[in-house]
Amino acid sequence: MSNLVEHAKKELELAGLLDKDSDYAGQMGEAVLKMIQAFAAEGHSGGSAQMAIQIFEKLARFQPLAPLTGADDEWFDHGNGVFQNKRLGSVFKDPRFHDGKLAFDIDAPEPRAAISFPYSPPH
Repeated sequence: MSNLVEHAKKELELAGLLDKDSDYAGQMGEAVLKMIQAFAAEGHSGGSAQMAIQIFEKLARFQPLAPLTGADDEWFDHGNGVFQNKRLGSVFKDPRFHDGKLAFDIDAPEPRAAISFPYSPPH
């Protein structure tokens, strides 16, 4: 067992996340331990580990790795002129704001401020 897996298992136990009476009956701790085991099996060290973690975190949070382009195929039509970006669900085009021509990110510091493309979220 790798040092990382041993560390993770001990911390999950101490936090009670593997206990049957914890949230999700210990399944959350087990799921996280499986992810740690898979990560450890990849053999990352130093810089590559940090890169992999950053990329994984963005993808797991449904965030884009490359800037949004604003191209037509990036949008889901909700009807009534409201469009939501398929790659970043917090980005919308809505006829009630900015004449529906410009997009905005509801998770940005100024949620209704117009954004331009290419666009990378601030978070």
